[in-house]
Formats: sequence, C-alpha cells, structure tokens
Amino acid sequence: MVKHQPARSARPVIPTAGAAMRGTSGHLAYLLRQASAAVRLDLDRALAPLDLTLPQFAVLTMIANYPSPSGADIARLAILTPQTVNLITRNLLRRGAIAQVPHATHGRILVLQLTTAGQALLKKARARVATVESRLDRTLPAEQAGAIRAWLVRVAVEFIGPA
Repeated sequence: MVKHQPARSARPVIPTAGAAMRGTSGHLAYLLRQASAAVRLDLDRALAPLDLTLPQFAVLTMIANYPSPSGADIARLAILTPQTVNLITRNLLRRGAIAQVPHATHGRILVLQLTTAGQALLKKARARVATVESRLDRTLPAEQAGAIRAWLVRVAVEFIGPA
C-alpha cells in the first residue's frame, strides 16, 4: 500500500531590495524602514572593530555636541529610551569614555563629559561613520538632495514633534 504524501508548497520567492513591493511600488513606511535597516547594518559593521554600538556612538556624539546634557536630553536627541541611555552611560563610564562631573552651578547634579579616551574613540568612530555617510550621499541625486533631506526632517517633526 502506497501512502500519498501531501504536495509540498513551493517556498515563496522573496524579492530583493528594490524589487516588487520592496521597490518603488512598496509602502512608504516599509521602504523607509528598509533603507534605515540597510544603513544601520552598514553603520554597525563600521563601528564593530571599535567595539562600539550605534546607540553608544549616538550618545558620545550628543555629549560632544551638546555641553552638559542630562540623560533625558540625550534620550530625546538620540531617539533612545531613558533606560537605554542609562545602560549605555554605565557601559561608557566603565570603558572610561565618559565621566560624570558636578554641574558648574548645581554641584549636586552630575553631568556627562567625554574623557580624553572618549574623544579619541569618537574621532575614530566619526571617521568610520563618515565612510558610510559618503556612500549614502552618493545614492542621493544632487538636484534632489536638499528636498529629500527636508522631507526626512518633516517626517521626524510630524511623528516625533519639534520638541
């Protein structure tokens, strides 16, 4: 007696980035996510040799660019949760990349500053990130770059808010 096995359905063909619904006919939110994930992966790979994550890079950048930020300020600027910023801060403190120092006028308040080691790490990381940024810039048609950047800012303001 021969048993009949159910026919196996063929696995669906997954389109590559840029094809089918992963292309220009796809949903805008998905396409934005797809592009973000692709760039994030490249940034993660660029920072990995420095034993640095993209969120850690963002925190170091915010501390360098905005003097004496609070953890809540960093969370808003880097689009991270306060809990994530606390974890990152602890790891960067342990690594010696940042220091907590008393606020200039409110001595009991501690603010974050880059250490010499943190400045050196950030300099190396920025060089690596710059290569990814250059690659990203090359994908922008020069005549549309300003409009695309303005649109991305409008999207952020619409969904996150101006403050």
